[in-house]
Amino acid sequence: MGEVDRTRLCRAPALQPAPKRPAAVVDLLARVDAALADRPRLAGQFCNCLPNTLDTTTELHDDGSTYVFTGDIPAMWLRDSSAQVSPYVPLAAQDEDVRRIIAGVIRRQIGYILIDPYANAFNRTANGACWAADETATNDWVWERKYEIDSLCYPLRLAHRYWQATGDTAVFDEDFRRAAGVILNLWRTEQDHGERSSYRFQRRHCPPGDTLTHDGLGAPVAPTGMTWSGFRPSDDACRYGYLVPSNLFAVVALGHLEEIARTVWGDEGIMTRAERLAAEIDAGLRAHAVIADEAIGGPVYAYEVDGFGNHHFMDDANVPSLLSLPYLGVCAADDEIYQNTRRLILSARNPYYYAGTQACGIGSPHTPAGYVWHISLSMQGLTSTSVGEMDGLIDMLERTDGGTGYMHEGFDPDDPTTFTREWFAWSNILFAEFVLHWLRTMGKLAP
Repeated sequence: MGEVDRTRLCRAPALQPAPKRPAAVVDLLARVDAALADRPRLAGQFCNCLPNTLDTTTELHDDGSTYVFTGDIPAMWLRDSSAQVSPYVPLAAQDEDVRRIIAGVIRRQIGYILIDPYANAFNRTANGACWAADETATNDWVWERKYEIDSLCYPLRLAHRYWQATGDTAVFDEDFRRAAGVILNLWRTEQDHGERSSYRFQRRHCPPGDTLTHDGLGAPVAPTGMTWSGFRPSDDACRYGYLVPSNLFAVVALGHLEEIARTVWGDEGIMTRAERLAAEIDAGLRAHAVIADEAIGGPVYAYEVDGFGNHHFMDDANVPSLLSLPYLGVCAADDEIYQNTRRLILSARNPYYYAGTQACGIGSPHTPAGYVWHISLSMQGLTSTSVGEMDGLIDMLERTDGGTGYMHEGFDPDDPTTFTREWFAWSNILFAEFVLHWLRTMGKLAP
């Protein structure tokens, strides 16, 4: 993969105060509050959740970067930080403060990727803090080194969306170009994980989902064209190393990178490499990840496969998920394979679909059995083609905040006052994103 520069960001940057609420965010809060005048509880939840990232987890640094930690865990996930600023991206076109925040997030993410592209979460400074003393090639910047494909997809998606919203190409500097090369090298290396990869991860005295088998290499896989992932976006270990929603997301992210290379850099080398890798991953997905399901009477996506003919059908609340594919730009919401898959994962065929007296939806093996996740309910709404389904999900989210005015991780669908993670910014912001989508679908809020 070439030499990784571990000196990036090695001087602790000076902190600025947490950013004030940008004018565009204040205006959006006022407009939504007016649109929800007949639903004061929902309006209050939205007004809590939309600015939660800005108010509680965002730090500006004088090097132009922005540190966004996840909430109750003091580390910055590449995935979560991208998702936590997602609804602010459209506002960046009209608000300089929003542009500064998001461009700073991109800059910091790129710096982290250049430090260690296999890591999923990073410290504010090189202070050596970590979740656990894992057996892997780590360093003082890394909070956790569970390799997940989506950790590299999300920064590409965020940068592409920011560019499309603002026209600002300044984020695509030489560091970004170097990081693009690192990502391409890593994903190609992990097409043949068993023979070419140096990545290993083991955690001692932990649940099985927190470590990789086979001396830290993970379960065997056969080369397929897809790229391997050690862990799911839940941070739980994959059963089979080809995680289908993340590979589908990688194809989309490579399309973003190809467009950046062609339009911004005029770099035929990166453009061609991105195109070829995307085509190889896509061919592997078509050959191995789409399975016939007799009960549904058509093709569906598996959640994980190994290239030896084994597949695992389920879905997890964390994104990328099979449920989230239209949201991520993988396919249209009315795509046949997606709709077939959606019907199954929103049913008892998915071992992590749960139902109670107050809610029903997708949970995760990452939280107690039976717990539904607010993230999955919001994502179900964001990918729905039915206004009636959206209405029902808005009602469900409104009544399951446990009386806190915020969203959480998992909760008991019979008793929403029992939940995990009181302060989980990703869940809050995805809920706000769904409320905005629902109001615009209903014609109650201008774009």
